[in-house]
Amino acid sequence: MPFTISNSLKKEYLFTSDRLGFRNWTVDDIEPFAQINTDADVMQHFPKPLSYKETEDFVERLMKHFKKHGFNYFATEILESGELIGFIGLAYQSYESEYTPEVDIGWRLKKSAWGKGFATEGAKQCLKFAFQRLELKQLISTCTLMNHQSEKVMQKLGMQKAGMFKHPRLKDYPDLENCLCYKISKQEWQENEPNFSE
Repeated sequence: MPFTISNSLKKEYLFTSDRLGFRNWTVDDIEPFAQINTDADVMQHFPKPLSYKETEDFVERLMKHFKKHGFNYFATEILESGELIGFIGLAYQSYESEYTPEVDIGWRLKKSAWGKGFATEGAKQCLKFAFQRLELKQLISTCTLMNHQSEKVMQKLGMQKAGMFKHPRLKDYPDLENCLCYKISKQEWQENEPNFSE
């Protein structure tokens, strides 16, 4: 499908996929996003569910990130209904590891949106945005060892396993500390991109 982009930073979408719209965050997103972040199943690969205040702070950081870099973990909506289902997008990660600093592609979706291919569909469009519009040279994606669903999405994106590392932000959580890192370069994406029509 054609790649479209908007100059608006508010409710209008920066770009879309077949079923999803991607945009910057607004204060109106805090309440529905907080409901997603309090779900223990959604947050099972993170230290704990987030409080309302923690979600509020997270959204504020995402908005600042967008202002600085022109991208973030985008607020992601179903086009047909306008329902916010979480985020799929990009974020600059500077924590200390052999794979960073680097731009990460990541996702977090509400449980009702699971099993419908949204993460893969949205992430594919975010790859296109990253490599065509932002002209980035490489992206990483990380997950805990037990997060097999996210790892499957990374593989569907054509990303290659770079290795395992101990995440410095999870050092107090031994069950989560060991993480996987996947990578994809712009050249690898260009070689895989024709296969993304599935």
